[in-house]
Amino acid sequence: MLRKKTKRAKTRRRVITKKSSWFYDTVSVIGKAKDSLLAWAPSKKGNIEIVYPGKKSEWEMLSKEHHIELKEVNSYGQIHFHGKPNLLIEGENFSVLRLLLDDKKIAGKVREVYIDPPFSTRQEFRMGKTRTATVSSRNGDPIAYEDKLTGPEFLEFLRERLVLLRKLLAEDGSIYLHIDYKIGHYVKIIMDEVFGPENFINDITRIKCNPKNFSRKGYGNVKDMILFYSKSRNFLWNEPRVEMTEEDIKRLFPKVDDQGRRYTTTPLHAPGETENGDTGKKWNGLFPPPGRHWRVSRAELTRLNKLNLIEWSKTGNPRKKVYADEILAKGKKLQDVWELKDPPTPRTLQRKT
Repeated sequence: MLRKKTKRAKTRRRVITKKSSWFYDTVSVIGKAKDSLLAWAPSKKGNIEIVYPGKKSEWEMLSKEHHIELKEVNSYGQIHFHGKPNLLIEGENFSVLRLLLDDKKIAGKVREVYIDPPFSTRQEFRMGKTRTATVSSRNGDPIAYEDKLTGPEFLEFLRERLVLLRKLLAEDGSIYLHIDYKIGHYVKIIMDEVFGPENFINDITRIKCNPKNFSRKGYGNVKDMILFYSKSRNFLWNEPRVEMTEEDIKRLFPKVDDQGRRYTTTPLHAPGETENGDTGKKWNGLFPPPGRHWRVSRAELTRLNKLNLIEWSKTGNPRKKVYADEILAKGKKLQDVWELKDPPTPRTLQRKT
């Protein structure tokens, strides 16, 4: 929150840039350059936000002129998807997003967004005929895109587009943002501000390459991050599952019953005490362990016990049997570490060799 000094302000820290002098409530400086400053401070909603020179209000963003028109130049494949227009647009993305906000068929109806913005690396990314990796690109290769924005300028560039994307999202929509570890933690605060920290779902680790052996002081970097947010708590979620391998089955279901079926066991109690509810009462002569409650109702515990789906641990606690063949059909739950490595050469070239 940014405001000028008032008489009521008693405990304030003064932050000065070359262009102006401002006062913040409980401000901590987290980054500083010659002509810029990054700091965090409480927002009007009580959340943390980054404050910096040049940060625009939402009204200033939306009032920007965007005199552009879309012109159809070609068509490929399926023109409509589930009855809706399927568009591939080439253009400056802020202007295009602002234009799409005026389309009642699109604004507020987008279910999912994935963006892969620049990473504020101060580099030119080139793509040659034989390689796309920038580490081995040649100066003569054509420039794919420039990534020159840094600091507050980069954050505001990204924030402007996130504000528009939030407005394009449906109430049950969600967004994935791919970024690297150097700038990602600043971006996380920006996304908290735009979408609300309560709508943060996951910080997904993306394994991007094989282990590094570069000589430097520090651990090898093999990951990027994908920030996953929803527009509201009532977001659409189709549970992604991955196929289980034989290794998975042996590792996750180490026990074998009399019929040769592989299984594992899971606790039937969960953290937190229930004072007056059914899940805090005695079952089969046993109360839940201290500080915990039954995960299911006592009637369900009795049903599981009759079906021989409860195994008693060495410490006398009931555990539910979970069989591999029941899980195998639907696959295992996808976790928050994804191995999606960059190919060293374009896929079109890989197919030719």
